[in-house]
Amino acid sequence: MPRVADRLAELGLALPAVAAPAGVYVPAVRVGTTVWTAGQLPFVEGVLPETGKVGEGEGLVAPARARELAATCVLNALAAAAGVLGSLDDVVRVVKVTGFVASDPAFSGQPGVLNGASELLGEVFGDSGVHARSAVGVAVLPLDSPVEVELVLEVSPLA
Repeated sequence: MPRVADRLAELGLALPAVAAPAGVYVPAVRVGTTVWTAGQLPFVEGVLPETGKVGEGEGLVAPARARELAATCVLNALAAAAGVLGSLDDVVRVVKVTGFVASDPAFSGQPGVLNGASELLGEVFGDSGVHARSAVGVAVLPLDSPVEVELVLEVSPLA
């Protein structure tokens, strides 16, 4: 498999700086051969590009836009993982994605929104990016973010 940094570059992507925690926690933790990331918001250069509830209609974040934001969350989660690993080349497989969608009460398309996260992981890691997933609709997320994503990754043992 090509180096993850090379694959990201082929996709026109780069890992961002790790977002500073918005509370008393760390962005990612390694336990043995597993890395758990904290929930990551779709920050771009320290700013949320969209806020609000996801749904159809005026004043709501369109599902297609929320799908893009879910992919941004994944980039932030991968950056957090790289922060504890040193290199994403140590990722053996993506085990689980948990995604939260701040949803208008009439919106039930959370799985479609989280496909943005899942598809990016597949593009980056190939078959090793196929994972279990939960897509959860919630009333509100931190900082009024439309989406939040966390990852569980299997990684190579420490040498």
